Amino acid sequence: MYKKHAVRLVGIFCLAPALAFAQPASNPVKPIQSALENLASACASPLADIDQTASRQLTEFYSRQQFEALWTSYEQIDTLLAQLDALVDDGLNPAAYHPAAIRRSLYTATAEPLHRECGDILATHVYLLALRHLSHGRLPQDRLEPVWRSTDAVAPQRADERLLEIADAGLMTIVQAFDQARPTFEQYHNLRKAHARLRAEPAQRQLLIPAGETLRPGMSDARVPLLRQRLAASGYLPDIAVESVQNRYDRTIEQALKAFQARHGLQDDGILGVDTLATLNVTPSERLDQLKINLERFRWLSRDIEARSLLVDIAGGRVVYFRDGRAQWETRSQVGRATRQTPEIKSTVTRLTLNPTWTVPPTILSEDKLPKIREDHDYLAEQDLQVLDYEGNPLDPEQIDWNDPGRILLRQAAGPNNPLGRLVVRFDNPFAIYLHDTPSQGLFDRSQRAFSSGCVRVESVMQLVDLLLTDGERERFARLLETGKTHEFRLTEPTPVLLAYWTAEADDTGEPHYRPDIYQRDPDLIASLRMADQKLLKD
Repeated sequence: MYKKHAVRLVGIFCLAPALAFAQPASNPVKPIQSALENLASACASPLADIDQTASRQLTEFYSRQQFEALWTSYEQIDTLLAQLDALVDDGLNPAAYHPAAIRRSLYTATAEPLHRECGDILATHVYLLALRHLSHGRLPQDRLEPVWRSTDAVAPQRADERLLEIADAGLMTIVQAFDQARPTFEQYHNLRKAHARLRAEPAQRQLLIPAGETLRPGMSDARVPLLRQRLAASGYLPDIAVESVQNRYDRTIEQALKAFQARHGLQDDGILGVDTLATLNVTPSERLDQLKINLERFRWLSRDIEARSLLVDIAGGRVVYFRDGRAQWETRSQVGRATRQTPEIKSTVTRLTLNPTWTVPPTILSEDKLPKIREDHDYLAEQDLQVLDYEGNPLDPEQIDWNDPGRILLRQAAGPNNPLGRLVVRFDNPFAIYLHDTPSQGLFDRSQRAFSSGCVRVESVMQLVDLLLTDGERERFARLLETGKTHEFRLTEPTPVLLAYWTAEADDTGEPHYRPDIYQRDPDLIASLRMADQKLLKD
């Protein structure tokens, strides 16, 4: 097997006991097969501690190779170790893949029984593990940031078969195997560049800016020299500006701070308030952690992003339309506030509601509407809300005990004040989540747009719909919309949609762009990644 290897490790293999000769000639058990069958006793940690799933995968993989040794040349082993080192810019810890143990096992001859076989198995285990982490993610997405997937959505391929095929074909081309396992999504590779850039930057003493009153252009403050130095250190001001000791917050600093705010998803108003100050004081180490967890998020989501699809960037407050695997159009969006978060969903857009009525969702009914109705019964008429039973029959508001209204519905007629605007984009999900138009257009000018009760408000929604419609549908759509009446419009060509959450991305040069962690998910993910590394390092 693999006789093309230039340098054979024959001498080391001669030390392995000839277990095969003790077996019947018709069905010899090879040393690696014997070790696999008795990993806990035959091999030391970490192999002795791997779980049953990994053990089964190893046996399956070796069975495809007739239980022959796979790591039989120094060049091949060196390439594997180099690829493990390169995992650092995938946000993965190379030390967690036991490179020292691989070197010890495969580069050192000993008379210890099955020493070389256990080393070969360890290298294969690490090889498969690294490919799995690159392809599927280091952490269990379903437990940390689950995505609800509809039955008509194409779920990401999680089967071991694809992984084994990549690994099998890649034994002679290790670099290619690692490249194939990585997500093909462009943003993943941009983030790798960003991680490499930040990691390569020389360590500098972090300039922390003390808290104080909100700092506005034209003011004087003792913190201004520190602010100037901090912005210059990050490339937002020329170095010459650092020499200035003036305490006046001038226009040059204002423009630099606005650029910093824009790149970090903050309101670019040039005002040094609480949020901007906290963002300025984030350390490079914390930014590396942020890049690591967002690389993990893109490993989770990469196969959910199809060549033609709609992507809702929850934390970034935008909607992006992809065609042929590249972003073709985007617009701003408003998403759920922290107490009513927009969930992560993979589904398919199948229909539109034109001139929609709005049936108040149960949470909004109980938490928002009922308190206002109890205060003032005229609220129903002012908001054009009709009271219905669950069969859709109208009810008299005066006959309802609003302290205990029972099973009722509130519905608002189509019109300019309807919170859904003129259009709803619908897709299957159990959360009553959809994309829609909104009369609250002014809120799109905010940098952080987490205002809704979970649904996604879309700016320029008619441009989006034009992308979803076929040529033959546009005329009929326009005609029905102009009637002002409610219509359900089923699309000829459904479009995959993904609602996902991430807090960092980068351009194709590796320049990172950060955004606020509006749902405070980053700390838990950072902690989980560290714990997973610690567990592997202990094994």
